[in-house]
Amino acid sequence: PGENETRVDLEELKTSVLYSGPVDPAEWVGLRKSYPLLVYLRNNLLMLAILAFEVTIYRHQEYYRCRNNLTAPVTKTIFHDITRAHLDDGVINCVKYFINYFFYKFGLETCFLLSVNVIGQRMDFYAMIHAFWLIAVLYRRRRKAIAEIWPKYCCFLSCIITFQYFLCIGIPPAPYYPWRSGNANFNSNIIKWLYFPDFIVRPNPVFLVYDFMLLLCASLQRQTFEDENKAAVRIMAGDNVEICMNLDAASFSQHNPVPDFIHCR
Repeated sequence: PGENETRVDLEELKTSVLYSGPVDPAEWVGLRKSYPLLVYLRNNLLMLAILAFEVTIYRHQEYYRCRNNLTAPVTKTIFHDITRAHLDDGVINCVKYFINYFFYKFGLETCFLLSVNVIGQRMDFYAMIHAFWLIAVLYRRRRKAIAEIWPKYCCFLSCIITFQYFLCIGIPPAPYYPWRSGNANFNSNIIKWLYFPDFIVRPNPVFLVYDFMLLLCASLQRQTFEDENKAAVRIMAGDNVEICMNLDAASFSQHNPVPDFIHCR
């Protein structure tokens, strides 16, 4: 570009993808010559091997149950003989119970922690959107109310991660973006904060990993909310209903059916 076509400094312009070296447009669609080819495809082959291994296990389990007239377990857990009644029987049973149902009991809190992690790691415009959603979810307070809005939250996470993925890809390396023109009052810091596609300050794709982990846990929590409405799951794992609105330590043992090890004196 000419001197009046952009407000980018010359030193900053040299780091642009368009001017740092020769540009191959085929790389934008994922075509890149690599040697040896096996090294380039090893991650794809590894994923195919893992998927084939997973399908083999599920097929073998289904065939074994059909041959021996067995029914599938209600919950997909490791220790099928551990229920909520075994939680206070000892440390070993307690560890087994939380291996089975840790996310069932503390999945919502885990999602909140991951949301805070996304906000702290990103510190950009989308982090502010995540903060607004976190405030909206916490404002519901009660678990049933949060469960009603949770599908919308999962839809938001899936849509925003897809949108950001396309932002990371950007357009083919040919023209400049409008926010890099001479009439636009944008600098590199604003573009980075807004997570705009750019040839000089490219969006950080690592942020999508944090968003993906949050989406994964939020999807598991949505399944947890559905399992809470199943009687068979509640018998095995216990219910997640609030004991009382005022968690007063003095009267807490009156509502809690579990033995009180703190205020038992």
